[in-house]
Amino acid sequence: MRVALYQPDIAGNLGTILRTCACLDVAVDIIEPCGFPFSDRSLKRAGMDYFDHVDFTRHADWDTFLSYVDSLSARIVLLSSKAQTGYHDFTFQPDDILLFGSESSGVPFDVNQRADERITIKMKNGMRSLNLAVSAGMALGEALKQTGQFST
Repeated sequence: MRVALYQPDIAGNLGTILRTCACLDVAVDIIEPCGFPFSDRSLKRAGMDYFDHVDFTRHADWDTFLSYVDSLSARIVLLSSKAQTGYHDFTFQPDDILLFGSESSGVPFDVNQRADERITIKMKNGMRSLNLAVSAGMALGEALKQTGQFST
Protein backbone atom coordinates (compact mmCIF):
# COMPACT_ATOMS: atom_id res chain seq x y z
CA MET A 1 0.00 0.00 0.00
CA ARG A 2 1.23 3.48 -0.90
CA VAL A 3 -0.15 7.02 -0.80
CA ALA A 4 0.59 9.31 -3.76
CA LEU A 5 0.01 13.07 -3.70
CA TYR A 6 -0.34 14.88 -7.01
CA GLN A 7 1.17 18.36 -6.81
CA PRO A 8 0.13 19.16 -3.22
CA ASP A 9 -0.59 22.85 -2.53
CA ILE A 10 -0.53 23.06 1.26
CA ALA A 11 2.63 22.22 3.18
CA GLY A 12 0.79 21.45 6.41
CA ASN A 13 -1.34 18.80 4.71
CA LEU A 14 1.71 17.10 3.25
CA GLY A 15 3.42 17.17 6.64
CA THR A 16 0.37 15.64 8.31
CA ILE A 17 0.13 12.90 5.66
CA LEU A 18 3.84 12.11 5.99
CA ARG A 19 3.39 11.83 9.76
CA THR A 20 0.33 9.58 9.36
CA CYS A 21 2.15 7.33 6.91
CA ALA A 22 5.20 7.14 9.16
CA CYS A 23 3.00 5.94 12.01
CA LEU A 24 1.21 3.39 9.79
CA ASP A 25 4.37 2.24 7.95
CA VAL A 26 3.05 3.28 4.52
CA ALA A 27 5.26 4.73 1.76
CA VAL A 28 4.42 8.11 0.19
CA ASP A 29 4.99 9.34 -3.35
CA ILE A 30 5.09 13.10 -3.86
CA ILE A 31 4.45 14.08 -7.46
CA GLU A 32 5.95 17.52 -8.03
CA PRO A 33 5.85 20.39 -8.45
CA CYS A 34 4.56 21.21 -4.99
CA GLY A 35 2.83 24.55 -4.42
CA PHE A 36 5.39 25.46 -1.74
CA PRO A 37 9.12 25.02 -1.13
CA PHE A 38 9.83 21.54 0.24
CA SER A 39 11.75 23.19 3.07
CA ASP A 40 8.61 25.13 4.18
CA ARG A 41 8.36 25.59 7.97
CA SER A 42 4.72 24.50 8.08
CA LEU A 43 5.68 21.21 6.38
CA LYS A 44 8.27 20.56 9.07
CA ARG A 45 5.92 21.67 11.86
CA ALA A 46 3.06 19.39 10.73
CA GLY A 47 5.44 16.47 10.14
CA MET A 48 7.16 17.11 13.46
CA ASP A 49 10.07 14.72 13.94
CA TYR A 50 8.60 11.93 11.80
CA PHE A 51 10.56 12.65 8.60
CA ASP A 52 13.27 10.18 9.58
CA HIS A 53 10.61 7.47 9.97
CA VAL A 54 8.66 7.77 6.71
CA ASP A 55 9.57 6.21 3.39
CA PHE A 56 8.85 8.94 0.84
CA THR A 57 9.90 9.48 -2.75
CA ARG A 58 9.77 12.77 -4.62
CA HIS A 59 8.97 12.42 -8.33
CA ALA A 60 9.83 15.32 -10.65
CA ASP A 61 6.51 15.02 -12.49
CA TRP A 62 3.62 12.72 -13.42
CA ASP A 63 5.58 10.88 -16.14
CA THR A 64 8.43 10.10 -13.74
CA PHE A 65 5.91 8.77 -11.24
CA LEU A 66 4.26 6.59 -13.93
CA SER A 67 7.61 5.09 -14.88
CA TYR A 68 8.05 4.12 -11.25
CA VAL A 69 4.49 2.73 -10.98
CA ASP A 70 4.94 0.61 -14.11
CA SER A 71 7.73 -1.25 -12.33
CA LEU A 72 5.41 -2.11 -9.41
CA SER A 73 2.43 -3.71 -11.17
CA ALA A 74 0.12 -1.82 -8.81
CA ARG A 75 -3.30 -0.25 -9.30
CA ILE A 76 -3.66 3.51 -9.06
CA VAL A 77 -6.81 4.24 -7.05
CA LEU A 78 -7.81 7.89 -7.40
CA LEU A 79 -9.79 9.50 -4.60
CA SER A 80 -12.11 12.05 -6.20
CA SER A 81 -15.17 13.99 -5.12
CA LYS A 82 -16.53 13.27 -8.63
CA ALA A 83 -16.30 9.46 -8.41
CA GLN A 84 -19.39 7.34 -7.81
CA THR A 85 -18.07 4.36 -5.81
CA GLY A 86 -17.74 5.00 -2.09
CA TYR A 87 -14.48 3.96 -0.47
CA HIS A 88 -16.32 1.65 1.95
CA ASP A 89 -17.90 -0.14 -1.06
CA PHE A 90 -14.55 -0.64 -2.81
CA THR A 91 -12.34 -3.71 -2.44
CA PHE A 92 -8.74 -2.62 -1.87
CA GLN A 93 -5.73 -4.75 -2.76
CA PRO A 94 -2.45 -4.81 -0.78
CA ASP A 95 -0.39 -3.18 -3.56
CA ASP A 96 -2.80 -0.33 -4.31
CA ILE A 97 -1.53 3.22 -4.63
CA LEU A 98 -4.04 5.70 -3.22
CA LEU A 99 -3.74 8.84 -5.35
CA PHE A 100 -4.91 12.23 -4.09
CA GLY A 101 -5.04 15.40 -6.19
CA SER A 102 -3.93 18.88 -5.23
CA GLU A 103 -6.11 20.77 -2.80
CA SER A 104 -6.92 23.56 -5.25
CA SER A 105 -7.55 21.69 -8.48
CA GLY A 106 -7.56 17.92 -7.98
CA VAL A 107 -5.98 16.14 -10.95
CA PRO A 108 -6.09 16.94 -14.67
CA PHE A 109 -8.15 14.83 -17.08
CA ASP A 110 -5.22 12.69 -18.28
CA VAL A 111 -4.29 11.77 -14.71
CA ASN A 112 -7.92 10.92 -13.94
CA GLN A 113 -8.09 8.74 -17.05
CA ARG A 114 -4.85 6.91 -16.18
CA ALA A 115 -6.19 5.83 -12.79
CA ASP A 116 -7.24 2.20 -12.68
CA GLU A 117 -10.08 2.92 -10.24
CA ARG A 118 -11.87 6.03 -8.95
CA ILE A 119 -13.50 6.18 -5.53
CA THR A 120 -14.96 8.84 -3.26
CA ILE A 121 -15.70 9.60 0.35
CA LYS A 122 -19.42 10.28 0.27
CA MET A 123 -20.44 13.50 1.99
CA LYS A 124 -23.55 15.39 2.91
CA ASN A 125 -25.21 17.09 -0.07
CA GLY A 126 -23.88 20.57 -0.73
CA MET A 127 -20.44 19.91 0.76
CA ARG A 128 -17.51 20.23 -1.68
CA SER A 129 -14.65 18.36 -0.09
CA LEU A 130 -12.87 17.21 3.03
CA ASN A 131 -9.39 18.33 4.04
CA LEU A 132 -6.77 16.38 2.08
CA ALA A 133 -5.00 15.00 5.15
CA VAL A 134 -8.32 13.88 6.67
CA SER A 135 -9.35 12.20 3.40
CA ALA A 136 -6.02 10.43 3.13
CA GLY A 137 -6.29 9.15 6.70
CA MET A 138 -9.83 7.90 6.21
CA ALA A 139 -9.15 6.10 2.93
CA LEU A 140 -5.82 4.70 4.09
CA GLY A 141 -7.38 3.38 7.30
CA GLU A 142 -10.09 1.56 5.36
CA ALA A 143 -7.58 0.17 2.85
CA LEU A 144 -5.27 -1.11 5.58
CA LYS A 145 -8.18 -2.62 7.49
CA GLN A 146 -9.49 -4.45 4.43
CA THR A 147 -6.08 -5.80 3.45
CA GLY A 148 -4.96 -6.70 6.97
CA GLN A 149 -1.90 -4.50 6.67
CA PHE A 150 -2.14 -2.51 9.89
CA SER A 151 1.38 -2.38 11.29
CA THR A 152 1.97 -3.71 14.79
